[in-house]
Amino acid sequence: MLHHHFILHKPYGYLSQFIYELKRKKKLLGELYDFPKGTMAIGRLDEDSEGLLLLTTDGKMSEIIRSKKVDKEYYVQVDGIITQEAIDQMKAGVEIGFNGTKYLTKRCEAALITEVPDFGARGKKIRDERHGPTSWASITVNEGKFRQVRKMTAAVGFPTLRLVRVRIGNVHLNDLQAGEVKEVSDFQIEI
Repeated sequence: MLHHHFILHKPYGYLSQFIYELKRKKKLLGELYDFPKGTMAIGRLDEDSEGLLLLTTDGKMSEIIRSKKVDKEYYVQVDGIITQEAIDQMKAGVEIGFNGTKYLTKRCEAALITEVPDFGARGKKIRDERHGPTSWASITVNEGKFRQVRKMTAAVGFPTLRLVRVRIGNVHLNDLQAGEVKEVSDFQIEI
């Protein structure tokens, strides 16, 4: 069977799904591109998050990419000027809430980003400088607890204002614009 694979820059304000059966009107992935029947998002980015999302018609490929063997890198804009101490805490693992209990995140990669990434304007304005400075960090995890990266930055005192996934394994967002979809023959994820 021939499978289809897609790389998408998920814009702010969209759900990482094709069907939403609750009453409120939500923006769904099918509004961005004419995907073939059976296409599924591999993993999720919440409605407020942006960036790299892989889609496929191959369930086995989905399992491989969602595994803990594949790194996911995020660029996060946080409230305040994040410190090296906060970065080091996240690298070592921080305690977050998950399913009503405390959870210690696994060791991860984290670094300060000194140059502001050029992702373009977000669909909804974050805030302006009157509310204080912001800064950016890179966080790479291979686990995916619900809203984990947001919870990690909050746990070290720097709440996330904007979150953009830039890499899954060796697949990069590169210069794909928000809402843009690219069909590829294979993700070529290295494990």
